Formats: sequence, C-alpha cells, structure tokens
Amino acid sequence: MNNTFTKKNILQDNALSYLIHSLIFLLPALALITRNSVSTVGFLFLLAGMLCWRAAKPGLLRHLTEVRTVLTAFGISFAFALAGLLLHPDIQLRALEKPSRIFFSVTVLLAVLALRPSRKALWAGLIAGTVGGAVFICYQRWGLGIDRPGGLINSITFGDIALCMGMMCLAAVLDFKGKQVLWPALGALAGLLGSVASGTRGGWVAILFAAVLFIKYGHFLRSRVSKVLALLVVVLLVSTYFIDGTGTRGRVRQGVYDVTAYFDGTVRLTNVGVRLELWKGGLALAARHPWRISTHKEIRAELEQEVAAGRLQPFVLEAEHFHNDMMHVLVYGGIPGLLVYLFTMLAPFLFFLRILKTHESASPAVIAPALAGMLLVTGYFSFGLTEVIFWSILSTMFYVQMLFLLMGFCLNAQDERIAP
Repeated sequence: MNNTFTKKNILQDNALSYLIHSLIFLLPALALITRNSVSTVGFLFLLAGMLCWRAAKPGLLRHLTEVRTVLTAFGISFAFALAGLLLHPDIQLRALEKPSRIFFSVTVLLAVLALRPSRKALWAGLIAGTVGGAVFICYQRWGLGIDRPGGLINSITFGDIALCMGMMCLAAVLDFKGKQVLWPALGALAGLLGSVASGTRGGWVAILFAAVLFIKYGHFLRSRVSKVLALLVVVLLVSTYFIDGTGTRGRVRQGVYDVTAYFDGTVRLTNVGVRLELWKGGLALAARHPWRISTHKEIRAELEQEVAAGRLQPFVLEAEHFHNDMMHVLVYGGIPGLLVYLFTMLAPFLFFLRILKTHESASPAVIAPALAGMLLVTGYFSFGLTEVIFWSILSTMFYVQMLFLLMGFCLNAQDERIAP
C-alpha cells in the first residue's frame, strides 16, 4: 500500500513538473503569435500553484524577507483598486479583474519554488518566441506590405514585448556555454528585428535604459563571445537607421517633425502631438483632484470641459488613455495612485538589484535571471513613458508572470549555491 502511494506521488510530481516546464516554455513562445495564450497559461499556473502550495510553503517562508516587499506592492495595488470600487458606485466590478489577476499570479512563484524547474525551458521559450514573432511580423511588414504591422495585437504592444524578450535573451547569454550562446544571441537579434519591423518608437527609450544597465553590470559578461554579441546588437540597432527598408530613419524624422510642429502650433494632430496634448490635459485634470480616485465618466466630462474652453484640442476625446502609465494613474488615481504604481515598479527592480549587488561572484544561474528581471522591469517602465503598456491584459499578464518566474529562478539558484 505504501509502495502504491509512493508511486502515485511520483507520477503526480512528474506530471506537474512536465506541466510547469511546458507552461514556462509556452508563455514567451506563444505570446507574440497568439491572442489568448498568455491568459490561458496564467490560468494553468494558478491551478498548478494551488496544487503545489504545500510543497512551496517551506521555500516561500525561507525567502519571505526577500519577496515580502514585492508581494506587499502588488497587494497594495489590489487594495487600492478595491477601495476605488467601494468608494465609487460608477466603477464596475470588472475594474478588479486586472489587479486581482496580477496579485494571484504569485502562484507562478509558488510553482517555481515547489517544483524547481530548469531555466532552460524559459530561455528556449524566449528564443522560440522572438524568432517566431520576428518571422510573423516581417512577413506582415515586407510580405503583405503593412506599414505598421502588429501581429494579432497592435504594433506598439507587439514591438515592445518583442524588444523586451530580445533583451532578456541577451541576459540569457550568460547561462550558455561555448557555441550554444549563438541561440540566445539569435533570440536577441530576432527581438530587435521584431521591434524594428513593427515601427514602434517607444522601445528606443528602453534600449537606452538597457545600455545603462549593461554598462553598469557589463562585468558579468565575462566571456569574450558575450561581449562581442552585446556589441553586435548595438551595431545592428544603429545600422537600421541607415537602411532605408527598415523605416527607422523615417520614424526618427517623423518624430522630430511632430514635436516641432506641435510647439510651433502648425500641426498638432500627429502621433507625437496627440501624446503631448493628452499629457497637457492630464496634468490639468490631475491638478483638479490630486488626492482622490476618479471614474472614467468624471474624466470624460472634465476633458470635454477643457475642450469646450479651448484649452485642449478635440481629438483628445478620441483617445482611450493618456499614452503614459504614470500620467494615466495620476489622472485616475491621483498622487496616491501614482505612488502605488511607482511602488509596484520599484519593488521588483530593487529585488533584482539586490541580487546583483550581493552576488558579484555568483554563477550565471543567479546572475542571468536577475539581469533579465532588471531588463524586464526597466523595459516596461520605459515603454510606459510613451504608452500605457499595462492597458491590455496580454501585456500586463506577460509582465507579471515573467516577473514571478524570474524571481523564482533567482531564489532557487541562491538555494543551490548555498546547498552543501
């Protein structure tokens, strides 16, 4: 009887391990070429995390001091959304969907701590996802002749996620040896190509942030091959400006023209002009109610008043959001909402930063996921400077699930390092 019970446990553990490895691979592998895979993977992670709760509990308690701040940040974010629902009858229950899904994504961390999956599943998924996404978007751009392709989503979100995955592939180079480093290098280049093909400009700021991180922590790129690959990515990025077919030069010139035309007052209805007008309006609205939560109905009415008074252009009424994460939460949540948002970005950044600072001589098993985590957080923060990257469920859930995956891998690698 005991043997039968043991065999059943082994089979269950093997099945769960296979499921988790599959989910870890599929999350990035399908993110750019399907519509609902990220949400489906998140639901399966939720079930797996609940099944793994008992096995994950010792690891979670052991690392509770390290993860407490991140969990608190997402818990406060959920509580803030709940407070808005309770205080405003006009806010519908569905407003809790995204905050609750973010908070319960902690089950991803539980699954990783309990089953201790291989990092290779994540790196393989990132490589497959960037390559698959690049092939798909390049076909749309140069095969079908679509000027701003976006796969099955929109061009901005596609380009941002593709670039983010490519940057994480560059961090994954640390976890490969010999000629195998060519695989994550391929993923990094494919992510860059996918971003360029989408025509999005928001990712350019992320590249600057990533460059700062690699300059600061470039000493982790110990091998000559890793350093050459990082330099190659920079060279290829710069070269896209001089290749007419990429459209990068045209996008740069268009951006400069949009800014100049907006401040000259000649043309304001441009991609950049719309953003500048929305930010101007957002600051005006935030000044009206800097400390309270506002509903969509209230914000719409206030925008209409600003337009009627001639202080804003009418086209701002057509926008779904304020094209800036901080501006958006400031308008709808006031200064408290902005502080909550900044806390949810700062807490995970400091988690990964602490690992890099306290494990200078650690193995790539610790450094690679930590550096990838920093690139993920800084990437999304920079995307949010010109876009509300957390507007869609897909981009939001991709971020938070990837975040908890990388946190789990870092913690597991630390345990392996100190194990006798």
